[in-house]
Amino acid sequence: MNDLSPIAADQAAVISSACASDAASTTIAAAKQLLPHLERGQRVDATIMRAAMEAAFGASDASGAWDWKTAYDACEAATVLFLRKYGKALFREADSPASRLSALVKIAGLLPTHTRRSTESEAFQQFSTPIPLGFAGLTAAAIGPADRVLEPSAGTGLLAILAEIAGGALVLNELAETRSALLTSLFPAVPVTRFDAAQIDDHLDQAVVPSVVLMNPPFSAMANVAGRMADTAYRHIASALARLAEGGRLVAITGANFSPDAPAWRDAFARLQERGRIVFTTAINGAVYAKHGTSIDTRLIVIDKAPADDSSALPESRGIAPDVATLLSWIAEHVPARLTPAPSLAIPMPAAAAPRTVRGYFARVAAAQPAKPSVADPEAVDLAYETIDWTPPEGARLSDAIYEEYRLQSIRIPGAQAHPTKLVQSAAMSSVAPPKPSYRPRLPISLVSEAVLSDAQLAACRT
Repeated sequence: MNDLSPIAADQAAVISSACASDAASTTIAAAKQLLPHLERGQRVDATIMRAAMEAAFGASDASGAWDWKTAYDACEAATVLFLRKYGKALFREADSPASRLSALVKIAGLLPTHTRRSTESEAFQQFSTPIPLGFAGLTAAAIGPADRVLEPSAGTGLLAILAEIAGGALVLNELAETRSALLTSLFPAVPVTRFDAAQIDDHLDQAVVPSVVLMNPPFSAMANVAGRMADTAYRHIASALARLAEGGRLVAITGANFSPDAPAWRDAFARLQERGRIVFTTAINGAVYAKHGTSIDTRLIVIDKAPADDSSALPESRGIAPDVATLLSWIAEHVPARLTPAPSLAIPMPAAAAPRTVRGYFARVAAAQPAKPSVADPEAVDLAYETIDWTPPEGARLSDAIYEEYRLQSIRIPGAQAHPTKLVQSAAMSSVAPPKPSYRPRLPISLVSEAVLSDAQLAACRT
């Protein structure tokens, strides 16, 4: 029989996942070798890229250990690492969209042009978004700190890192196994799902309701479907729009021919407008995508999640933007301000969450209560904890990951609850036992008994 048994299928899945994780870790290692070149403003050419890949994989491409598409992924991962390190400062110093675009164009100019493709990249149309074009999409989306941003086909994270810099909380999905593993390494605090994005609304947890969707779906490739599907982009957008919160905004980069001006797509866009009003659309010259291995014209579509008054009344395209600078000026002139979600549907503000630090906790208490005379709090007690001897688990070694999961290493706090979200620390720090503390802070007893602070937050009090 050719079919695998359930046990064999499970084993094959585990092996495949392990291989993808190893490939992602090695790609990250190559990206870390490329990062210093970006930091110096040095152009990454084929020689530099080859040297980084050979050092990370321990072999040349002739051995089959890696291919040039993986090398391009390493360059994109290095871009994500660079933008995480310097992006917020760059955005602060460049105080206008035009100046920010200029800086991102310079960064993109340091990276090599994609001249080779893999079988997988062809089959799944894996053309990552150029960061200047991604910035135009980010500008149209008007992402802020209160937003939850869904990227249904997140690729190597070039759109996601821009949304992170803008302050959005990320929801990432990527079907391709190796790219999903790469995203997990690049965004360790963000769970990454592996659903078919054409049915993202059917598969995501119902509690996940984004206020923004920022997406670059495949133009005509569908999962588990041989050949090309003309309505691929429509399926991806329709499913993401269904999941978007009322009053939210969806920004999509598609092929230029997916246009409300095209008679073949008028009915499809009319169906979209039954849920969301198309507020802006324009084609973009293919030269914008040239460094990523294709010269196909693309399109930017902006949809606000509110039914159109007349779903059949479709907006006209602005024309063809010859470059991203022109596109950015059109966005500034013609994209309206975002809608205000209804109060019952608004995304919860971060301030409603538990404080992340002890200082934050006391700051909130001080702000919420009137000042009182300084008196001893009868409910305050010394924090009870016990020190422990910690050594790395036998056989453990430093991994290629940037971060490892954080756990208390030198103390245990009876009754303390685990932190509600995943915490990480550098891989190097995770392999070293911290010093044993002796100081015992005096804290309100409710911090432990009512689980106001987690074990990690309480541990920070004793240093």
